Amino acid sequence: MKFMKLGSKPDSFQTDGNNARYVASELATDIILIVEDVKFYLHKFPLLSKSACLQKLVSTTNQEKTDEVHIPDISGGPAAFEICVKFCYGMTVTLNAYNVIAARCAAEYLEMHENIEKGNLIYKIDAFLNTSIFRSWKDSIIVLQTSTSLPPLSEDLKVVGHCIDAIATKACVDSSKVDWSYTYNRKKLPEENGNDSNLNGVRIRLVPNDWWVEDLCELEINLYKRVITKIKNKATLSNEVIGEALKAYAYRRLPGFSKGMIQCGDVLKHCSTVEAIVCLLPAEKGSVSCSFLLKLLKAAIFVGSGDMTKGELVRRIGQQLEGASVTDLLIRAPEGENMMYFVEIVQKMVEEFLMQDQNSEIESLEDSELLEIRRPGILSDASKLMVAKLVDGYLAEIAKDPNLPLLKFVDLAELVSGIPRPAHDGVYRAIDMYLKEHPGISKSQRKRICRLMDCKKLSVDACLHAMQNERLPLRVVVQVLYFEQVRAVASSGTSTPDLPKGFKDLKGGSHGSSRSATTNTEDDWDAVATAEELKALKKELASLRLSNGVRGNERDADSKSSIDKAALGKMRTLLKSKKIFAKLWSSKGAQGEISGSDSSEGLGSANPEEAKSTPSRNRRHSVS
Repeated sequence: MKFMKLGSKPDSFQTDGNNARYVASELATDIILIVEDVKFYLHKFPLLSKSACLQKLVSTTNQEKTDEVHIPDISGGPAAFEICVKFCYGMTVTLNAYNVIAARCAAEYLEMHENIEKGNLIYKIDAFLNTSIFRSWKDSIIVLQTSTSLPPLSEDLKVVGHCIDAIATKACVDSSKVDWSYTYNRKKLPEENGNDSNLNGVRIRLVPNDWWVEDLCELEINLYKRVITKIKNKATLSNEVIGEALKAYAYRRLPGFSKGMIQCGDVLKHCSTVEAIVCLLPAEKGSVSCSFLLKLLKAAIFVGSGDMTKGELVRRIGQQLEGASVTDLLIRAPEGENMMYFVEIVQKMVEEFLMQDQNSEIESLEDSELLEIRRPGILSDASKLMVAKLVDGYLAEIAKDPNLPLLKFVDLAELVSGIPRPAHDGVYRAIDMYLKEHPGISKSQRKRICRLMDCKKLSVDACLHAMQNERLPLRVVVQVLYFEQVRAVASSGTSTPDLPKGFKDLKGGSHGSSRSATTNTEDDWDAVATAEELKALKKELASLRLSNGVRGNERDADSKSSIDKAALGKMRTLLKSKKIFAKLWSSKGAQGEISGSDSSEGLGSANPEEAKSTPSRNRRHSVS
């Protein structure tokens, strides 16, 4: 730390109790100066020779015939005034980064200028600041810290401005030229990782680009904001370094921030800190991580930041949502809400993410003379897939909330439903969790949520789970069973049959028959399958081989028709006892999809005897 000694006489200041100071001298004191509640018993001559302010005050007291002079509102209080008095007496006094600003403000108040005496206190302090303090990294920070207790005079004297400029200038110096002391505890140094560089046996420590970040965390938020703004205006440091500085400050100044929460404390102070950090964030995407932004959002919600601050964070998070994790998105709902998590705000993030493509298309239309020319969106397929999987995982977590309305679950899921995914296991997991935690939902609600899933895109493990899942509607279980058999055929190298129309209708809920029949079958299809039904279906379909007797020209249309007819005949034998399955297998549309002939012919191929005894018309109405 830099310091400067003034004066050469011994310090003869003494204390008499807490509120009295005097100079040990053979000469009797002739003036009492009162600063706040402290009385200084002093001599007029050394003081008046250096302070224009004291000259005026003493002149006034002489007229009033009193030896007491009140000095109100002097910057720095009794301690700073004592430094000025010792300088007037020529006593030894030491100036350093901790007291120099207070002494400078007190000297300004007392008007200790050059026109009163050559080499006066103000001149000496200014010389010390310019030649030592402002050239020292840590001393400049200390001086700036101490200035917070001395407004507004320290601002008027431009000391604060000079400090800020000195700090910002040093922070922007090329790291290879940094040769002064700084604090750096956040990361292991290279030599601690076994990667130290040395030249001819001499250890060389490389200075990181963010070497200055930790020291600035000592500043209060208002001063910190001014320093960072100055650094940003110089435009010599990367946005990533600025982002690292803001991250370090948040972790230091917001207790509990690392855990995604804010501990109790000065809420207003924490609120101003969060809002200042958000205001200082570099505009460029990726300057800070998505995880850090989400922690800031959680802090902003906790301390009650304004809508503008939270909206800005949501916008930024949405722009880089692919970098988030499910844990990051689990934002606790505000107090008073029934739900566990703040689902609406995550939905806004997803909308912001998807909006990037739409904004890109709009800009393209504005820039192009031909409206039909549209460039592709700026989002990559990989980013979209990552966000879709992220939402799937998030849905699986919030589904555990028993108070989560189905509409909120479905609305969020549908935002990413248009993003192609190679597998729908994540969607299935989320749906299954919701059905598990909400057993009382209606058949129509169960049907709606299951529409979010594509059974053809379930993995083998997911299919095995779904086949035994008693929470799923019967229509979904049958689809899963069928597609699993189709997959088995495809893996064996044989022809993969098209999905019969009866199965296609399961997803949409349309069976192409009379209104009453459709209503009855819909109720049955949307019912939950029993364990016995699941077991029977699984056993029978597992033994079914759609490739029976088909060899050679396997992709021939007739071969595919034979496969489908065999499958339907086998399954009809198992399921004909239930009205719903009778409806499925007797559907004229289903037979047309499979064989291209009428229903009697189609089912007759699979089971000739039964086809003869049961006309298609009677079968069509057997479900009513």
